[in-house]
Amino acid sequence: MPLTNKGTLSQCIIKTNCVLTEWELEDVNVKYKHLIGLASSLPRTTIVKQEKNYWHGICRSLIFRFPDDLEILNLSTKMATIQKKGIIQIRSASRYGASDLGVNKNRINNLYKKLMELS
Repeated sequence: MPLTNKGTLSQCIIKTNCVLTEWELEDVNVKYKHLIGLASSLPRTTIVKQEKNYWHGICRSLIFRFPDDLEILNLSTKMATIQKKGIIQIRSASRYGASDLGVNKNRINNLYKKLMELS
């Protein structure tokens, strides 16, 4: 999914199959690298794009292999050299269907929990 013209992740069009959230974190660049590592190691995940401040992967469901887009954006790359606190946006969205049965919310919550365990 492309970034908006404001340099942020796209808003969720269908709220029942998409989650978009922001985390304000200390040591944002270190946490961003950890988060990319965690996301890359998710089962059935393929990396589509990886840049300095943006990561995009496709996570596939276990049985039917439905694709979900997982995106992570470090909004603080310029400011983080001056201050260590910054914002990371994360978005997880199903490509098909009107509901994801909570899969995307669980994915983001689990990534956050694992990220905090590394801190």
